[in-house]
Amino acid sequence: MNFFAYLKDRLPAVVILTTGYLIMLCFFGGYHSGGEQVCIISAVYWLTVLAVLCAEYFRRRRFYNKAADSLKGLDKKYLLPEMIEKPAFYEGLLCYDLICDCGKSMTENVSYHKRQADEFREFIELWVHEVKLPIASLSLMAHNEGEAGEKYTEQLSRIDAYVENVLYYARSENAQKDYIIKETTIGRVFKGAALKNRESLQQRGVTVTAEGLDKKVMTDSKWLEYIFTQLIANSLKYFSPEREAQITVCAEENDNAVTVHFKDNGIGIPATDLPYIFEKSFTGQNGRLHSKSTGMGLYITESLCRKLGHKVSAESVQGEYTDIMISFGKNDIYRPE
Repeated sequence: MNFFAYLKDRLPAVVILTTGYLIMLCFFGGYHSGGEQVCIISAVYWLTVLAVLCAEYFRRRRFYNKAADSLKGLDKKYLLPEMIEKPAFYEGLLCYDLICDCGKSMTENVSYHKRQADEFREFIELWVHEVKLPIASLSLMAHNEGEAGEKYTEQLSRIDAYVENVLYYARSENAQKDYIIKETTIGRVFKGAALKNRESLQQRGVTVTAEGLDKKVMTDSKWLEYIFTQLIANSLKYFSPEREAQITVCAEENDNAVTVHFKDNGIGIPATDLPYIFEKSFTGQNGRLHSKSTGMGLYITESLCRKLGHKVSAESVQGEYTDIMISFGKNDIYRPE
C-alpha cells in the first residue's frame, strides 16, 4: 500500500481540513491573536492531522499488505478469507465481509457444477457399459459369419475403441480414485495393448518390434495399457504409404528413471506443431490432412502420465519418424493432484 496513493485518496478530507484551518486563521486575525499563539495552535493542529492520517494509513496498510501477500502465496485464491484476520476498521470489515460472501457464493456455484459434472460422468460410464453389450454381441455375430463378417468386425472394433476412449476420458479427470500403483513389467503391459490392436496392426501390415521391455516400473498397469493403446492408435493414423509400417518399442534405464521409447516410421510431425501436440484438441498440419484426427489421443496420454507421476515428451522429424518417450522416475512417491 503506497502512502502517496493513500494521501491522494484522502485528498477531499485534506482539502476540508485545510479550508477549516484557513477559516481558523481568519478568526485569529479578527481577534488580533499573537503570532506565537497562532504558530503553536497551527503546529498542534497539523501534527494532529498528520498523526490521524498516519495511524489510519498504517492500520490499513497492515491489513491490505497481509491480504496481498497471502493472495500471492495461494494456489486457490478463493481461500483468502481463511488466511486473513478480520480488520479493526470499518472499511476493512466491509471489504472482508464482501470477500467472504463472494467466496461462499463461488464455493456453492463450484459445488453445484461439480455435482452436475459427476452425475454426467456417472451417466457416461453407465452408457458405455450398456452400449458395449450390443457391440460385443454384434462382434460375435460378425465373427460367426466367417469371411463375410470380417469387414463388419473391423468397423465394430473401431466403434468399440472409440467408446472405450469416451470411458477413459470421462474417468481421466478423476483417475486418481482408480489408481493402483505397484511394480509392473513394461513388456507385459505393452503385450496386452498390442493384442487389443492385433487385427488393426495385421490389416495395416505393421511390424512391431519390442526390445528391453523386461524392466519393472511403479505405475498402474491398466492406465499404462490404455496409454500404449492410444499411442498405437495414433501411429496407425499417420503411417506413410511409401514404406513398410514399423513400430519399435524399447526401454532404457539410468540412475534416475526408466524411459520407454515408442517410435514409428510414419509421416512425422512438423517442427512448428511439435510443442503443441499434447494440448487438448490440437490437430496441427497432419490433422488437416487426416480427417480421423481429433487431437485428443496425445492430450489424454499426457494428462494420464502427469497424474501417474510420469513424464512424456516427443521427438520427430517430418517424413521420417515420431518418438514418444515416457519416463518413469525411480524412488518417487506418487502424489495425486
